[in-house]
Amino acid sequence: MSMTDPVADLLTRIRNGLRKQGDRVLVRKSRLSAAVVDVLAREGFLRSVREVATPDGRNALEVELKYDEDGAPLISKVSRVSRPGRRVYKGVREIPRVLNGMGIAVLSTSRGVMSDREARAAGVGGEVLCEVW
Repeated sequence: MSMTDPVADLLTRIRNGLRKQGDRVLVRKSRLSAAVVDVLAREGFLRSVREVATPDGRNALEVELKYDEDGAPLISKVSRVSRPGRRVYKGVREIPRVLNGMGIAVLSTSRGVMSDREARAAGVGGEVLCEVW
């Protein structure tokens, strides 16, 4: 069975892992999902990401979730913006500010996958994949 939306699957696995207070989650590896979790780790929402092999021989990403000193997850909400049925593209001047800069939007641009801050600094727009806060 093929996966139609790997980014939604990635975000759902992270959301479910945070809900059950897990230390880490296993995510299917693709170039796009690896780039999205790399952006989340760079922005401080995830502790670490590493590539592992599953028992069936496929590659996966082991995402270590991050919590504050009280045990509350650093990610309180993850939402998918652009979906396979409705793509959302924004120019550099239209990139959304998530919670006035407290959260981030992850964009797929012509220069790769990057956060909203990085895209504004680079002067590029693109497809808004998700918002995290």
